[in-house]
Order: sequence, then C-alpha cells, then structure tokens
Amino acid sequence: MKIGIVCYPTFGGSGVLATELGKALAQKGHEVHFITYQQPVRLDRFDPHIIYHEVQVPTYPLFDFPPYETALASTMVDVIKNRQLDLLHVHYAIPHASAAYMAKQILAKEGIHIPVITTLHGTDITLVGRDKTYAPVVTFSINESDAITAVSENLREETYRYFTITKEIEVIRNFVDVSRFSRKPIDAFRKAIAPQGEKLLLHASNFRKIKRVTDVVRIFANVKKEIPAKLLFVGDGPERSTAEDLSRELGVCNDILFVGKQEQMEDILAIADIFLLTSEYESFGLAALEAMAAGVPVISTNAGGIAEINIDQQTGFLSPVGDVAAMSEHTIRLLKDEKLLSAFRKRAYEQALRFDIHNVIPEYETLYERFLAK
Repeated sequence: MKIGIVCYPTFGGSGVLATELGKALAQKGHEVHFITYQQPVRLDRFDPHIIYHEVQVPTYPLFDFPPYETALASTMVDVIKNRQLDLLHVHYAIPHASAAYMAKQILAKEGIHIPVITTLHGTDITLVGRDKTYAPVVTFSINESDAITAVSENLREETYRYFTITKEIEVIRNFVDVSRFSRKPIDAFRKAIAPQGEKLLLHASNFRKIKRVTDVVRIFANVKKEIPAKLLFVGDGPERSTAEDLSRELGVCNDILFVGKQEQMEDILAIADIFLLTSEYESFGLAALEAMAAGVPVISTNAGGIAEINIDQQTGFLSPVGDVAAMSEHTIRLLKDEKLLSAFRKRAYEQALRFDIHNVIPEYETLYERFLAK
C-alpha cells in the first residue's frame, strides 16, 4: 500500500504515535509518505520506504497568519496525484481532517477517489475542538472522513458526548514498541543522577496546566520526608517555571533535575523506579505506557483513559485528580517494599505487552484494506 500520513511533527503523543505507525508500516513493506511542516522528531533513521514531504507556507504581507491549512491541502493533493497514494491517514483533527476534506474534494473533481481515515488523539476533541471557534468545522470534517478511530474507549465516549458524530468511531488503542524500552539500566547514568543510591522518580510531559506538574513536585516533597530520592523532569512547557519556583519554596530544588525535551526516553526510563502522571485529563496516557514497557510502575490519576492501561493495585495506583496525599502514600509504599515494587514492575511490563506495536499495527492494516477493497 501507498499511505499518506499527516501529523504534527513534534514531541506530542499524536505526532509520536503517527510517526511510529508510519515507521512500522514501512518495515512491513508499505510505502509511507509523511506530510507535515517539518520532519517528525521520531523520524530519525533512513528507510527507503519512507518519504517526507514538507508543507511550504509562503508568507505575504496580506496575511497576519500564514494559511497553513490551505498549503497543507494543496500539498496533499500534489502528493496524492504524483505518488498515486492509496489512502490518507490524518492524525489529530485540527486542522488535518478539514484540510484532508478539502484535498479530497479537489481530487474528486479530477476523478480521483482517496479514502481518508481520521484518528482522534485527545485535546483535538476534549479541549481545542470544543472551542466554539472550531467546533462546527471539526464536527463536519470528522463526519466527512471515511473512517474515524480513537485511541481509547474514553476518547470515543467523549467525542460522542461533545460532538454530533453520525458515524461509528472505532477504537484502535495507542501502542508502544516494547522491545525498544526493554533496556538494561546504564549504571553510570543512574549514579550521575542519584550518586548515593537514592530512589529515582520520573515525570515526562509538555508541562501544560492540564499536566498539573506542581502536584508532581508536592508528591516528591512528601516522598523526600521519608525516603532519599531524586526527581527527574523530562520535557518543557509553560508550567516549568511554576514547578521550579515551588521546588525552591518546598526546599527540594537541589534534588530535582529538569533535563528538557529528550528523544531517547528508553535510556531514561530504564533507570527510573516510579513514573508519576498527575494529569487532569489524558485521553490515553502514552507516556505511562512507555514507562510500563520499561517495567516502571505508574502512580497516576484516574482521569480519562489512564485506567484503561494503568491497572489499580496491579501495575501502579490510581487516585483522584489532585489527591497529592494518596499519590504520595502509594509512591512511598512501593519504594519502601522492594518485593512489592518488583511485582509491580513485572505486571507493568506484562500489561505493556498487550499494547505492543506488533499487536496493534495489524488492526490499522485491516482497516486500510477494508477501504481499498471498495
């Protein structure tokens, strides 16, 4: 198959999943064409079955904001025509689904039919898409897609709750390449961060308000009162300075390391003892799944689709949003009991295997083939 994948090229979950999906499809012999404004961050190796097409957005004095959606639709048309693509798979509704609809209509005038599959990822539905500025276009474009998928049951339900969707939304869950995260810890790396053998807590996100990163700091401060520990913050975003200020206020700043955005998460997760996910909402929780693939138990909220992967009292613990006391207690309990921590590690890894990329990719292939057969 010749498959066009449209996504954001950044560190966000939708871009990561879309890129990993394309790479896996290419490994199976499919020809994959990425269409976006810059090379995806996870597209880090040459593969003869992968072609990247950059969307060029000309700037003119007339436009206060360059019309990316129009340029994207035009690029889609060009790639589909000249590369004879079989289908288009767009990730994140805004603006990819609407641009795909425009491209599809342009091609239809030339007698070219291109199936469009839209995958919903989270904030495109639960946050941005619900804004009245975008909602009508988001609803229309989703309904005009040939197939709609969501990355969790929770996101499927949320989409039906907030939008008038007239088509079936299929759930194909996020996935992880478990083999990539099954690494032995690098002792020198861990000792550089925790030289006295301290326990290592980890949080990774884009540091938006919805991630509640100050809760992570408060949990760590509570843990520090009972157990020697270090906290590693991976990522960056608008709430980073707030978290840094709070760490100074609570007197734990010297035991917290902010390392910014990192591509090699497998090396970092390999040395972690606990992964903290304090989000107000997660459509799925891909960061948690990656941690579990590395055998790291997850202390998380029970918001959104997190409970679909993190099994309470099995692979980690679930608590209400904002319940810092409960999350602190659960973290301390695990860190104080090596036998219990080891059991949770094993079950976290086993749970991640259910979402391994080799189990999920065939679901997408089956979906694609269903539309190519028409």
